[in-house]
Amino acid sequence: MDILQGLNNAQHRAVETTNGPLLILAGPGSGKTRVIAHRIAYLVTEAGVPPYRILAVTFTNKAAKEMQERVYSLLGEPARDITLGTFHAICSRILRVDGEHIGIPRSFAIYDDDDQIVVIKQALVEMGLELKRNPPRAVLSAISRAKSELITPEAYNNQIGSYFEEIVARVYNRYQELLEVNSAVDFDDLLMKVVELFRERSDILEKYQQRYHYVHVDEFQDTNIAQYVLARQFAGGHGNICVVGDPDQSIYSWRSADIRNILNFERDFPNATVVYLEQNYRSTQTILDGAHSVISANRQRKDKKLWTEKGEGLPLVIHESMSEDDEAEFVAKEIEALARQEHYPLSACAVMYRTNAQSRPLEDVFVRHSLPYRLVGGTRFYERREVKDLLAFLRLAQNPFDSIALMRIINVPPRGIGQRSLEELSAFARRRDIPPYAALQLLGDGDEELTGLFQARVVSALQRFLEMLNGLIRDSRQLPLSRLVISIIESSGYRDYILKDERFADSIERWENIEQICTVAAQYDELDPIEGLARFLEDVALVTDIDEYDERSDAVTLITLHAAKGLEFQIVFIVGMEEGVLPHIRSFDEPAQMEEERRLCYVGMTRAKERLYLVRAFKRGFGMPAVASRFLKDVPVGLVSGRPLTSSRPVQRVAIQPAPVTNGGSSSPAFVAGDRVRHPRFGNGVVVSCQIDVHDQMVTVAFKGDAGVKKLLLSMAPLELVNR
Repeated sequence: MDILQGLNNAQHRAVETTNGPLLILAGPGSGKTRVIAHRIAYLVTEAGVPPYRILAVTFTNKAAKEMQERVYSLLGEPARDITLGTFHAICSRILRVDGEHIGIPRSFAIYDDDDQIVVIKQALVEMGLELKRNPPRAVLSAISRAKSELITPEAYNNQIGSYFEEIVARVYNRYQELLEVNSAVDFDDLLMKVVELFRERSDILEKYQQRYHYVHVDEFQDTNIAQYVLARQFAGGHGNICVVGDPDQSIYSWRSADIRNILNFERDFPNATVVYLEQNYRSTQTILDGAHSVISANRQRKDKKLWTEKGEGLPLVIHESMSEDDEAEFVAKEIEALARQEHYPLSACAVMYRTNAQSRPLEDVFVRHSLPYRLVGGTRFYERREVKDLLAFLRLAQNPFDSIALMRIINVPPRGIGQRSLEELSAFARRRDIPPYAALQLLGDGDEELTGLFQARVVSALQRFLEMLNGLIRDSRQLPLSRLVISIIESSGYRDYILKDERFADSIERWENIEQICTVAAQYDELDPIEGLARFLEDVALVTDIDEYDERSDAVTLITLHAAKGLEFQIVFIVGMEEGVLPHIRSFDEPAQMEEERRLCYVGMTRAKERLYLVRAFKRGFGMPAVASRFLKDVPVGLVSGRPLTSSRPVQRVAIQPAPVTNGGSSSPAFVAGDRVRHPRFGNGVVVSCQIDVHDQMVTVAFKGDAGVKKLLLSMAPLELVNR
């Protein structure tokens, strides 16, 4: 096979540039996955690089799977020796092998978001801090950001600048202690701990640098500081690092992604080769020109002009509805018309929006129209109750010190162990500074203090649970994974619990989910039992929403703009094209955030292959007039003359008008500092400031109670003046 066959000139150059730093600036739909796959194949077949010397990092399991399939189609069996996966998956495997050098046991558990919140709450309660005043989610977010920047608890404690940061510092320290007691790590630890391992053990770092002579990093614009440091550590011995990305698609700053990593690559690697991939294989030229008109207003970017051989295509459609319900009705009817008149399958259509809350009116209307849809970002398979129960049993079989998993299923199915008994067990474990499993072992040995805490029947129930758990631990070392799952179901009585308990009206569906776990587990049966269990739990822990996306089902996709990255559809509707929605209101005072909102719109627009609809509502929420998104104003009039199939007249260009004001149209502020106002949701408050811009007025209000300080767009916020 000719590895270079079918590549365009820019792709050809990227594939043949094998030594030294390489930056591939790849626009959407420019074939970057193909380029990475062919470059890897070229290294093996033409440059003579052994496959095991190659490392390729992606950002999602879905992308990793696609990459693996492409490389395998080019190389065949040798492709299996290439290390290819997400940052988190690769780091997890490194820690399984070498983590013991920094105190991480090989059987460590990976705590998901729900587990992390439980631990944060435990730390807050132990410290006597109120959960209402110190929201666990906010505390966890601050800790996660610190870890992504490689800031340890000690370092965080040395840079406290506010009362909230003082709380975070205290919780951060205890949170890490609790993870260690449970032999667990969180997602951020997977990266941070490998950086720590490489920094503390130069011999381990050198081992991996000698192993991987060629490093590839996909979606480099989405890397955070920890991932950037890891990439440089891997490539430190030889400098052969190839990064692929697009600053215009950097939309994850809220996950600590740092756009500067890709913008400054040439500064950090002065001898880097730069290749631009500008030929687009996905969209029509009209869609590309419309998207470019939106993104070109940004400053933090590297300019490129996408072009395509697919032709000009249909004009864009900009549609204005009266309300969010009318907006949803328009989308549903248009999709029905596209299916009926143009014979598009429903799976060709995607409706994208800025926030999850926007799906509600769409779902309501789709149900009324009997339009099948799939909601990306709903309850994921591995987050369902019965699935998480079974996973908890498996986690305990691997790591019995995992207190989160133990407390989840110690009385599931019900064994007569009440909540008070569990609290007593947990309190005893904390006093002794041991995990609950160790406390159960003491109970089994007849510890007098512990047995004295419970009634005889509870002691008996706890001992039976311990006996069952120890049996599962033995089974986990001997049985193939699917047989271990069956052993759990049988020994725990979980089948009867699901199928016969009257609390489960959907018992059949829940049991089918359990059977699905058995099917998935069978894929790991060929591995050694201990390795198979570890690999399965690792893979499950790192599953994301988009990994469960099934593009084969014939249904309309409802998805946030953030989740849509990496996907493509023949027809795309972007709804909520209004100021305060897209761009989001939180970006108004932050130029960097406004640029990210513009990038988010760009990502959504470039998901479309053939047709693109930009839809807004005249009124949204409480019924106040909404201002059309500034991004609509950026689209040239010449690109917008399309009309929906459900309309007999062309859609007129949406005008971008200043927001109506409540003070008779005066250019002066509608409110002044000190005004007392009332909001139907947040209640009474005092105006802090009122700022006028070209389109609207931004009112900052300090509300009473938990609402706190809010920044409200006057066109969307029904503020009532109480007195002046």
